[in-house]
Amino acid sequence: MSGRTGIRPLPTPAPATGFGKLRVGQWFLLTGAIVALLFTIAAAFTVSSIEETRVARIAVVDVVDPAALRTLDVASALATQEGSVRAYGRTNEAASLQAYRDAVVTEAKAMATLEGLVPRMPQTRAVGTEIARLKAAGQAWRRDYAEKVISDVPALRTEAASRNAPVNAERFAEIRNALAVLQDHLNQLHTEGSYRLDQGWRTLYVALGGVVLALLLAMIGAALIVRFAVLRPLAELNGQVRAVAQGDFEHKLKVEHPSELAELSSHVNSMRRRIIAEWHRVEETQNKLEEQAAELRRSNGELEQFAYVASHDLQEPLRKVASFTQMLDQRYGDQLDDRAKQYIAFAVDGAKRMQLLINDLLDFSRVGRTGGEPAPVDANVPLRTALDNLAAPIEESGATVTSDELPTVRGNRPQLTQLFQNLIGNAVKFRSQEPPEIHIGVRRDGDVWEFSCSDNGIGIESKYTDRIFLIFQRLHGRDVYAGTGIGLALCKKIVEYHGGRIWVESEAPDKPGTTFRWTLPIGETDE
Repeated sequence: MSGRTGIRPLPTPAPATGFGKLRVGQWFLLTGAIVALLFTIAAAFTVSSIEETRVARIAVVDVVDPAALRTLDVASALATQEGSVRAYGRTNEAASLQAYRDAVVTEAKAMATLEGLVPRMPQTRAVGTEIARLKAAGQAWRRDYAEKVISDVPALRTEAASRNAPVNAERFAEIRNALAVLQDHLNQLHTEGSYRLDQGWRTLYVALGGVVLALLLAMIGAALIVRFAVLRPLAELNGQVRAVAQGDFEHKLKVEHPSELAELSSHVNSMRRRIIAEWHRVEETQNKLEEQAAELRRSNGELEQFAYVASHDLQEPLRKVASFTQMLDQRYGDQLDDRAKQYIAFAVDGAKRMQLLINDLLDFSRVGRTGGEPAPVDANVPLRTALDNLAAPIEESGATVTSDELPTVRGNRPQLTQLFQNLIGNAVKFRSQEPPEIHIGVRRDGDVWEFSCSDNGIGIESKYTDRIFLIFQRLHGRDVYAGTGIGLALCKKIVEYHGGRIWVESEAPDKPGTTFRWTLPIGETDE
């Protein structure tokens, strides 16, 4: 960078001496090492406490408590079975039998869930044995009582329950005993797990207190280092910089320690000297720019004056030449031979072409200088205006002009009308043997709209696609196609003034004619 701009790098500052050799990082390093050791010990203790607490929590919340709930579900289902079977044996109602069978399904689901929790229990073997005992007691009760009552109902009718009551009392007592043992064991596991969980939380609080203490010591050490090794030298440097900012540009900046700030003050001091030198150079450059701006304003004023002269004073003699030459032909035409009449026609045509050329040059020069600031414009409006202006040649050529629904763009409405008029006019002018078919299309391309004007005309050879946008460039003679050679150059200038670009596509293998494409910025309503 310095090689391209010619700015030399800042000189290397003088090395610090004495206490100033120590860097701020070295002070922080020692304090940080002590705090890091304390923090590591506290963090290890914290992690261990968190792990113990997590294990205790899982044992209580995810295993023991769900097992206790499922045990209650099993007890409730067994009680429902017992009551439903007794009711069925006394009343022989089908609803009681269905309630019994539903309770059997409920017990099976709860028992399956309970058995699934066994591998995760703190005392897996003992709990598993108790669950197996409960399950076996339930199966024995159903085998010896419930199923017996159900099978006896057709023969004993309402006496089936009372006949089997002693068996029910015996077998269901076994269920109650098994349930009591299992529930007492689960309650014991819940109590032990809750105690371990409380212990884990207390240990965690102690560990977090150690972490807080380590952080507090770190903050105190950092505050002391910042106070004596950073803030005080910074305040000194700040006072020196403030003196320079208040206008004492010759005030020297210098801080003795720490080494980072000593080096910084040296660099800032070097920049102060360089800025003063650059300031003087900028003042000189600003004066030159103001002189050039004044010259540019004067030149623009002269250009405006030239435009006025070209639009009035230069065209007036041309109109007179054309008018009097036509009058000469009208009054003395019968006295002139064919050669003289031809000369008169040449003169009139030359005057008219000169007027047309002057008007085109004026339009070309006015782009970007007149018409106001760009504003949101519905592109359909300048297109309709251009089509109205071209109504006569469109009707004469039998052209068909179609368009997409055009969006709102940001631009200058008269210039956009001129853009559409020039492109559509060229499509009508440079037509083939077929009636012109012209289409104005548009598509969104990122943050711009890409417009297109396609026709079925004679097309443009690819080697001329750049040349056609140059002013006064013509691909055909005036005797073949009229024009000044400014139209497409004017289109390019209008598009570029709007911040876009314009290009041409021609000689497509599957489609004759030419397609002009250009981009315009998106209007505010489309964003």
